[in-house]
Amino acid sequence: MTTKKILLVCSAGMSTSLLMTRMQKSAQEKGIDADVMALSSNEATKLVAKEKVDVLLIGPQVRFMKSKFEKLVAKSHIPVAVIDMKDYGKMDGEKVLATALELITNNEN
Repeated sequence: MTTKKILLVCSAGMSTSLLMTRMQKSAQEKGIDADVMALSSNEATKLVAKEKVDVLLIGPQVRFMKSKFEKLVAKSHIPVAVIDMKDYGKMDGEKVLATALELITNNEN
């Protein structure tokens, strides 16, 4: 089983850090090999230019950046989605992880 690379994007990378930690904890508990990263939009732009990720999730506060990232990863066919506002507000790592894995699975089919 390959590691699932999940990239969380927000304006500064700070607000998604707690969510990232909770997602990693949930993945470990479920025996899922996941590498969850939380970056600012500028850092994320640089990362996806040189490294492949399996899914890109955008914080609700920067949802306006979705089309920018979709264009950026179009050739790589990486799914891009905005994190559900309720899940984000609750910092529900388990729910956001499930969403990320579902997007990855749907993209592989």
